Amino acid sequence: MNAGKRILIIEDDQEISRLLSVILKKSQMVPVAAYSGTEGLLQLQNNSFDLILLDLMLPGKSGEELLTEIRGESSIPIIIISAKVDVEDKVKVLKMGADDYITKPFNQDEVMARIEVQLRKAGIYPQKSAEMDWRELKIHTEKRLVTLNEKEMQLTNAEFDLLTFFVNNPERALSKKEIYESIWKGTYYGDDNTVSVHVSNLRKKIAEVTDAEYIKTVWGVGFMFV
Repeated sequence: MNAGKRILIIEDDQEISRLLSVILKKSQMVPVAAYSGTEGLLQLQNNSFDLILLDLMLPGKSGEELLTEIRGESSIPIIIISAKVDVEDKVKVLKMGADDYITKPFNQDEVMARIEVQLRKAGIYPQKSAEMDWRELKIHTEKRLVTLNEKEMQLTNAEFDLLTFFVNNPERALSKKEIYESIWKGTYYGDDNTVSVHVSNLRKKIAEVTDAEYIKTVWGVGFMFV
């Protein structure tokens, strides 16, 4: 159940902030509003939250700056809600560690569905085993802890779920559609960069620890964990 979950809304448009608060309250969640990046950061320093809804075009500290600061300290789920519709903007923040991206104007039901997906991931995410090993990788699903060559990796929730999905499906060519619909629980329309960006982020973090290849691109299909 997601009742009582505390959601930080960092949005300078008061009407949009109020609308998001109403959406959350309908699901018995607890919205907390911040109207600038600086105010949002202060809220995070003094209180605990289960998820962040983050606008990009904020007064003072921008959403991108705030995203970078948060990711340096926490893996809390972050959903970007922005009027920026260019693919480049979406790819940029996904690479920076955002878990999802919603464009304005948004559909209320879609916002709630995406919030629920991220909260499920941040909670107990059913896996085949509490601990999984693949080559030099060790995944502790209950602790959501990953080590590679005995070095702990700092992964976002989306990256953790992606890695776990790969380990559960090794040596098999996985399409972007299959990956997206298994992890993000939505319909894949074929023009979404979400999977590729998160795979790229995961590859970079693996490359920081080892030169060994773990994720192979299967041209025309998707990816394979090897």
